[in-house]
Amino acid sequence: MRLPFVREQEREALCITHCFLPSPMKYCLGVFLFAWMALSHAALAQFRIDPAIQAEALAQTEAAMAEQHAYLNAIGYAYLAQRAETVAAISSRAEAEARQAEVREQILALVGGMPETSGPVAVQAFDTVQDDGFHIENIAYESVPGYWVTANVYVPMGEGPFPALVIAPGHGAGKSSQYSWAANFAAAGFVVLAIDPMGQGERMQHYDDELGTSKVEPSGEHEHANQSALLIGQHIARYWFADGVRGVDYLTQRTDVAADRIGTFGCSGGGTAAAYLAAMDPRIRAAAVASFITSFKELLPGNGPQDAEQTLPNFIGSGLDFADWIEQAAPRPYAILAFEQDFFPYAGAEWTYEEANDFYAHFDAADQLQFIGGAGGHCNLGPVTPQLLDFLYTHLQPPGTPVPTFDWRRPADSDVLLVTPTGQLSTSIGSATIEDMVRRDADAVMHEAVAFASAEALAQAQPEIRTEVRRVAAVVATEAEVPAATVVAEETADGYGLETWVFESEPGIEIEAVVGLPSEPGRRPLVLWMDATDNARTAASPDFTRLVKAGNIVVAFQPRGVLGEPPPNPNQLALGPYMPQLLRAIVVDKTLVGMRVDDTLRLLNMLAARDDVDPAAITLYGSGGLGLVALHAAALDTRITKVVVENTLVSYRMALEAGLHKNLSESVVPGVLRHYDTVDLLHAIHPRSVTLVNPASAMGRRVRATLTHEALAPAFETDQHLGTPGRIQVVRRGFRDPIPLE
Repeated sequence: MRLPFVREQEREALCITHCFLPSPMKYCLGVFLFAWMALSHAALAQFRIDPAIQAEALAQTEAAMAEQHAYLNAIGYAYLAQRAETVAAISSRAEAEARQAEVREQILALVGGMPETSGPVAVQAFDTVQDDGFHIENIAYESVPGYWVTANVYVPMGEGPFPALVIAPGHGAGKSSQYSWAANFAAAGFVVLAIDPMGQGERMQHYDDELGTSKVEPSGEHEHANQSALLIGQHIARYWFADGVRGVDYLTQRTDVAADRIGTFGCSGGGTAAAYLAAMDPRIRAAAVASFITSFKELLPGNGPQDAEQTLPNFIGSGLDFADWIEQAAPRPYAILAFEQDFFPYAGAEWTYEEANDFYAHFDAADQLQFIGGAGGHCNLGPVTPQLLDFLYTHLQPPGTPVPTFDWRRPADSDVLLVTPTGQLSTSIGSATIEDMVRRDADAVMHEAVAFASAEALAQAQPEIRTEVRRVAAVVATEAEVPAATVVAEETADGYGLETWVFESEPGIEIEAVVGLPSEPGRRPLVLWMDATDNARTAASPDFTRLVKAGNIVVAFQPRGVLGEPPPNPNQLALGPYMPQLLRAIVVDKTLVGMRVDDTLRLLNMLAARDDVDPAAITLYGSGGLGLVALHAAALDTRITKVVVENTLVSYRMALEAGLHKNLSESVVPGVLRHYDTVDLLHAIHPRSVTLVNPASAMGRRVRATLTHEALAPAFETDQHLGTPGRIQVVRRGFRDPIPLE
């Protein structure tokens, strides 16, 4: 028997099954399998996405993102304009130095301070490799206690002391990418400290011995660690600072290095490291930074903020820009290398050079700042190499030292550049990761939720919790903001009204909602429904229909920035689809959670003013990351009488303690664990009811009820003290079960 809808693989499986089963079973199983396949293929056909529908959905997502980017950019431009006025008002060296001190203090505050280190640098030496005109010492040095850096030290022939350079590769690049530069410098009389950045080379934070690589790709390693750091008010740039500064400490310990002639150079991610080191360590005599320096005015309209370590929270909001990295180094020699087709905009680099040149002039050192422009794209160093070498040799080698011709080189065997026996610090010497250190530091800074023994004590704490939630999550909406909705579509659906509304939450931010309106007159309970499924599909769901027919006004809406249900992507393990939004938001002192709470509260303001809404029966539902939005909104607005969240992270602390997390970028609030967690949100919501449906881990997996109770123990204990046991319900919901919104 041959059925046209059965694929070849399935025919083969059926034949194998048929051959090995007794005759009566063959018939029964055959009938069952054929029926199942026919039904499954018919069912799957219903869910195939029409390319035109898919293209329309993509266009809508892109339009929504463009809208949000424009909103955040406008905030950024306003901060940048204020900053430009501040810098332009500087008129003397004393004022420039005061600006330097202020900016340094600001930067350190934004990253959570410089990690504490002292004394000689601990070093472990491994192999030494001879090469043409130099040798390579493979070492590891301790950047922060317990946290190690792998490095190749290229040492010239002779006794020295030699000038030195600290270099690092770009994102995803390995040791071999540094070899040609380091070998040329070493052959011409530089000691070169070529380090592995965190998450690259031998410094994988999530290395899997069975996979032979990291569980997350290199940029994902940065993003993953940074999300953990942000939770306790830190930023991974602080460890970039420490790696560089302790690298300089190591070089000054060497007798063959001239401590007063240490420079730094890098491109892309390596350029970031070089810019940070020059800004944070005054011992750096000269810096050459390629494919990193631009201006946010030019960067925001395009790709926007780049990798995690390059995007400090509230950097723009604190009145800072790329030029501040350069101006921290004034009056020391500095070269900006930029390329015309780079995704770090060339025009931004030119603008930054002009501002920094004026800043250097206050030190009578404008001649120490150099702009090296080149054609081509990202890190197209070849054509500008002569100018780069001339800059470094002029400022680091003795006067009159001839500049050699650059000779592109490759290592005879790249394995000789591996430092550790296993090729990874984690498996060779047990180095800690950034996330290990973040968890260690959390003990000293993290807010500890407590249970309340009386209603009076809780009532006294609730306003303080709400104040902290508003401030930390950057929620700005008030009850006075009542947007007007435009009805853009109306229809009757199975005995009830169905309308599509559009309202403007803020200038430039339009939110769509699909509203189910019971046909019976009078005040009705209100259900606000947020999830990643688009509004039209939600309105067609059995749950939506059931709730409206039961007499509820049901409003399905998505606050800003919701990307629907993205397809599986290995990189989402660390980054998630919301990473670009997170970076754009935090750099201007906004949070994605806070902006979505604003949208929710403004919609509630509009609905609460309607005559057909029962103000004593308002339920807010959120799934996934929107569940945390719902908890924040309910904590701040007592008009919400019931909260139901589904597949939502149990607590931020659980994410911090997890080895891996997935899509956390949608929910990160910088510094949240210093001030509150979901336990505190539950306290702020008291005595209103909360239902936690299938509470989730940091990886989005369902958490057992006992572990949920343990993680939220102070809230459950408070309810016991106050005579409200059962206020917080932890329930399981199967695939076909209705959402418990009655």
